[in-house]
Order: sequence, then structure tokens, then C-alpha cells
Amino acid sequence: MLQTLTLRDFVIVDQIELDFASGFTVLTGETGAGKSILLDALGLVLGERADSSQIREGSHRAEISALFKVDAEQIHHFSQWLDEQGFPVEDDGQSLLLKRIVESNGRSRAFINGSVATLIQLREAGDQLVDIHGQHAHQLLLKGGAQRELLDRHANLMTLATEVSQSFKALSDSRRRLEQAENAGQDIERERERLEWQLEELTDLSPQEGEWVNIQSEHARLANGAKIITGCQEAIDVLSDAENSVESTLSKASTSMSALAEHDSALMDISQALETAQIQIDEAVHSLNRYLQKLELDPARLEQVEERMQALHSAARKYRIEADALPALLIATSERLDALTASQNIEALREKVKQEEAGYLKLAKQLSQKRSKAAIELGQLVTDAMQELSMAGGQLEIALIPMNEGGSNGLEQIEFLVAGHAGSTPRPLSKVASGGELARISLAISVITSKASFTPTLIFDEVDAGIGGAVAETVGQLLRQLGESHQILCVTHLPQVAAQGNHHLKVSKSQSADKTLSQVIPLGRSERVEEIARMLGGATITDTTRRHARELLEQN
Repeated sequence: MLQTLTLRDFVIVDQIELDFASGFTVLTGETGAGKSILLDALGLVLGERADSSQIREGSHRAEISALFKVDAEQIHHFSQWLDEQGFPVEDDGQSLLLKRIVESNGRSRAFINGSVATLIQLREAGDQLVDIHGQHAHQLLLKGGAQRELLDRHANLMTLATEVSQSFKALSDSRRRLEQAENAGQDIERERERLEWQLEELTDLSPQEGEWVNIQSEHARLANGAKIITGCQEAIDVLSDAENSVESTLSKASTSMSALAEHDSALMDISQALETAQIQIDEAVHSLNRYLQKLELDPARLEQVEERMQALHSAARKYRIEADALPALLIATSERLDALTASQNIEALREKVKQEEAGYLKLAKQLSQKRSKAAIELGQLVTDAMQELSMAGGQLEIALIPMNEGGSNGLEQIEFLVAGHAGSTPRPLSKVASGGELARISLAISVITSKASFTPTLIFDEVDAGIGGAVAETVGQLLRQLGESHQILCVTHLPQVAAQGNHHLKVSKSQSADKTLSQVIPLGRSERVEEIARMLGGATITDTTRRHARELLEQN
């Protein structure tokens, strides 16, 4: 549940730190005092879009943080989620701190337990912690998509609904590929013939990885064989065979220097260097002789290499690629032809569509069966609640209207049908309910569906608009009952609702110099009497309105 909400420089709030308790908490105050500002701030810290206009005038940034206490049923799930996302787990394992900073340049930053987070991560956490029923929630009920989602959420069918949607997408993709294959005709056939011809040509050529580099090297050696032999022989002559070869000259110098080193040890290093040089010259001559013994002039092999180089070069020029890319082209052509052949296999595609249709229908029928059962249960629960909200004889039916073909949302459309009084035929919600009736029906649905919600904190923002009197008192009772299993926060203008709260926060505005500031204070018993009297009587509070306010509080 929400433990603490802290605001700094947000709209007309300079700094507020609010502590919240379990049960049913009401927020009241005069119009424009800033009640909805608190919910806007909470929405921001739960991942809603930020705007620099939300920063208090004269400030550079706004900061909002919300501290939640995770209940025992959610601890394991949240600890695992935090670990997967790379966020630290608080020492007690039950605390979760969400924070949002909005800068004057319009940018914002988000944090979870002190670590930087994305808005998506903030929303993922917030969706499991808080559910906000806005003051215009009843307008959403007029949309079929919202009615379907409400039913699915109430019946815990969102996972199955997602599976149905994914299955339908896969089926649609397969149907599209089949249609393309059936319509492609001659174009596909011509492309396949071209690829077959190209693959045959490249397979016959059989270019190998690294072949182009190796064959260039071999060609250079074969083409310059005579020059290489002549050069190597000339080097051997100079080094060893000539009359005054390097080897004989170096041998004489080494012998002379060795003799002199016996008379002067300073010449020893020079003598050893000459001996080393003599050894290296000898090794070089032996290496050259061995190389010449293995080297052969092979005109036939040279001709073969040149023909191979020409074939590779011609193919590369034909396909407008480098010669060393021919092996990759061979692989790519083979894969493309395989894929094209598979895509043109009409029977295989038809079989795939058939299998995916069966899989989709199996999931969709499961969803339909569960929706049908849930629709009856939810309709009856809301009907019962309508009786308590001065709609005697009224009823809500949830119709599952079959579609000719299934869709991503299943095999049916969901439509809420309502009868405002006994004896009337249920008709679509948008065609029957007046504004006041729609608000009451919306409230009944919100309360009923929230009872089954796993979300610990539920917020109602003026969802009681358009009602009053005894109905308002019933609304307060319903919210108070809901507060026994959830933490409930409710912004209200109705004294009958406010009197039902376990806790009461008052929002007010004050003028300070040239600034308007909003403040929130918790109310005690006597202060609640004054606030509820104000809500009953307006600007002028009399003893009568105070007595009426006490009576409302004493009833709870």
C-alpha cells in the first residue's frame, strides 16, 4: 500500500509530505484547492507523461516520490522483479520507493529504490501497486474495447486474451503468405528459375572460402618462376660459389680475427660476430639450395591457375561483386532458393494455415467459455449494486455478440446492456443511461471489479459526481466496505461520502506574498465536523449544519 507521498515544487505545492494509512481515506476541499494535484503527482511517479508546466512557478524542477509497503503476498514477486530489472532490494524487503524528477527543459528522470529507471519500468511497478479510477471513467464504459478489457480483467483472463491475440496474429501472417504465394504466379516462377540457373552455375564453379587469395599467390610464384630461379642462383654464387664469394672472404676475415684475438681480448667480440655471420651465410646458402631443389617450372600448372583465375574473375564481374565474395553468394543463392521454394509450396502453406486456425479456435473458444461464465457473474453483481444505488429494478447484462469471423480479441464482441428500471428491455449502455445513471453504474462496476483486484491501493477521483442524498451515503458505505480489503483513497465533494472515511485529509490554498500555495492537513474529529459542515452548507456554517455533520459522522 501507499505509505508516503512527497511533493516538492509541483504546480502550486512548494513542499508536502503525506503519510497514508490503510482503510478508506477521503480527500476534500473547495474547488480549485488542489485535490487533483495530489493524484496528478501520483500519476507522474507511476509513469505518466511529464510536462514542464507542472513545475511550480519560480522553481527549476519538481520532485515527486512515493514510498510503498509491499504486502506479504507480493514480496516474492516484487523481489524477483527488482532482481531481474537490476534494482536493489531494500533491507526489509517490503519497501519500494518510486521517484520522478521533472526538469524545466521538459526532460524527466525516474528512479526505483534509488537506481535510474525507465518510464516503462516505472509503469510496470505502478500497475501492480495502484489502480486509479478517474472522474471520467464512466465515459470509457461507452467504448466496447474498455468493456471487454474490464470483463477480462475482472475474470483474470488477460493472459488468455493475450495468447488469443498472439495466435490470431500468427494466423493472419500465415494467411497473408498463402495469399501472396497464390497471387505471385509467374513472377515467383521466373525468380525461382533465375535462382536455379544461378545456383547451378555457381555450384559448377564451386568457389572456396579463401581460394582467391591463395590462387593469386600461387599465380605470382608460377608466373615468375624463371626470374626466381635466376635470382636465387645468383645469390648462391655471390654467397658461396664465386672465386671471391662472401663465404670465402668472410672465412678469411674470421680466421684472421680469431688469431688476433689471442693477442688482444678486446677483439674477441668481433671475432665471435664474424663467426656468427659465417654460420648465418652458410645456413642461407643451404636454404636457397633446398628451395631450388623443390622449385619446378610447371607451365601446365600455370595455365590451369590462369584459367581458374579467369573463371572466378568473370563470375565476379557478372554478378558485380568481388571475387572473394563468390563463396558467400553461393550460400545466399541456395538459401534464397530454398526459402522461395518453401514459400511457393502452396500445400505446405495451406496446411500451416489449417493448423494455426485450429490452434486459434481452441484458445478462442476457451476464452469465450470463461467470458460467458464471468459475464453472468459480473452482470448479477453489478445488478445487485444498482439496487443499492437507487436504481430499483435496474439490471446490467453483459452480452457476448458472436462475430462472423474471429479477431484478435476473440470470437465475440463484448457489450454492456442496461435496463434502468423494472420491466424495461436492456439496451446498449450509451443509448439508455443518463449522465447520473451512467455515473452510478460506473461506480457500481468499479467497486465490484475492484473487490477481486489484487492491486492493493485503489484511488477514486470524483467518481461520485452526479449523485447525492441517500445514494451518496450508499456510495460511501460501498467504498468503506472496499477499504476493509484494500487501501482506498477518494477525492469527493459529497459530505455523505466524506463522513464514511476512516481517515480525512483536507486540501486548501493559501496566499503568501505573490504566491498561491496548496497544503494538505489530516483532520481530527472536531475539524472533520467543520469540514463536513462546510460541504453541507457552503460558505455560511450554522449550528444546524454542524449538528447535521456530527450526525453523519456518528452514523459511522
